[in-house]
Amino acid sequence: MKLTSRRMIVGTVGTVAVCLLAVAFASGQAAQQPRPQMAEEVFKNVQILKGIPVDEFMDTMGMFAAALSLNCIDCHTPESSGSWEKFGDDTPLKRTARRMMLMVSTINRDNFAGVRNVSCYTCHRGDLRPKIVPNLALQYSVPVEDANEVEIVPISGGPSVDQILDKYVQALGGTQRLANFTSFTGKGTYIGFDTEQTKVPVEVFAKAPAQRTTIVRPRIGDSVRVYDGRAAWVAGSDKPVPLLSLTGGNLDGAKIDAALSFPTQARIKQLFAQWRVGATSIDDREVRVIQGTNPRQPPVNFYFDENTGLLVRTLRFVDTPVGRVPTQTDYSDYRDVSGIKIPFKWTATWTDGQATTELSEAQVNVPVDAARFARPAPARPR
Repeated sequence: MKLTSRRMIVGTVGTVAVCLLAVAFASGQAAQQPRPQMAEEVFKNVQILKGIPVDEFMDTMGMFAAALSLNCIDCHTPESSGSWEKFGDDTPLKRTARRMMLMVSTINRDNFAGVRNVSCYTCHRGDLRPKIVPNLALQYSVPVEDANEVEIVPISGGPSVDQILDKYVQALGGTQRLANFTSFTGKGTYIGFDTEQTKVPVEVFAKAPAQRTTIVRPRIGDSVRVYDGRAAWVAGSDKPVPLLSLTGGNLDGAKIDAALSFPTQARIKQLFAQWRVGATSIDDREVRVIQGTNPRQPPVNFYFDENTGLLVRTLRFVDTPVGRVPTQTDYSDYRDVSGIKIPFKWTATWTDGQATTELSEAQVNVPVDAARFARPAPARPR
């Protein structure tokens, strides 16, 4: 199979946590956890996006921001930047957004059997107003390629999924070393929209087979992200609730991140029921792509450098009421730590922002207290 890039116009996206409207992997096990809060239980004046968890609601806001290249207060009132309650105030753009959601829902229901083939981004493409006149300069310009905008088409030859993963395992240090790799800790810096583009300390704790905790320490108070092997949470004073439960695609993403901390071939293969393989390029580098899928879930792409065999990117998706939103994580600066190569830098990019973590030190196979992976205490409000 081959993954070939489709032509794509990349719009500028100015986002933060919330925009436009008022404010399974472990599904069987996660069901034992307390029920996540619904959007209408947390935010005021929610008229259409009812009955979805808060994290999915926030992803939906990110879709609006990406589709229109707008920021939170472009659609909400300026006062909302300092008060979650003010996000509930009505504005003309919010009223328009509600009408547009109903329109898009009708299009998908009447033409695509309810499948969300049409989204906000389909027409807006990063512009407040959809284009109605053809752009001749764009039509005859050199295509803009995006490695994330890919289709899988049949080809013959090329390495299999097992061969790509085996090359990855060998590049990291080999099967035996990874089999004995049981824990990991790291310290460094974190910078992102949630820290107002200021570098702050970060700590990472991970334990095999799939537990991971990240603690970001900005001035306003710690932000803690935990995956305990079944459930995942984010506790931060910048979040709309003191303790945000991750659901759906966000919970799946937390599991993938934790599993990739200890990437044996078998551990990666068991994440998905079906796999396909292809090729594309990132920054003029040839990469092999393997795509994992599970029934009734979005696919996840893993990009491996053709020369080194190392993982350079993952791309996953979250389904929302207004379409599918992507999260891209890029890995780089692999360093040898006791015979195992670990990425010392990764950048997560999604519709609600971008954040980069850079480690300054790391240790493997060290004791990690089980309490590190317990459900975190709710964050104190600002």
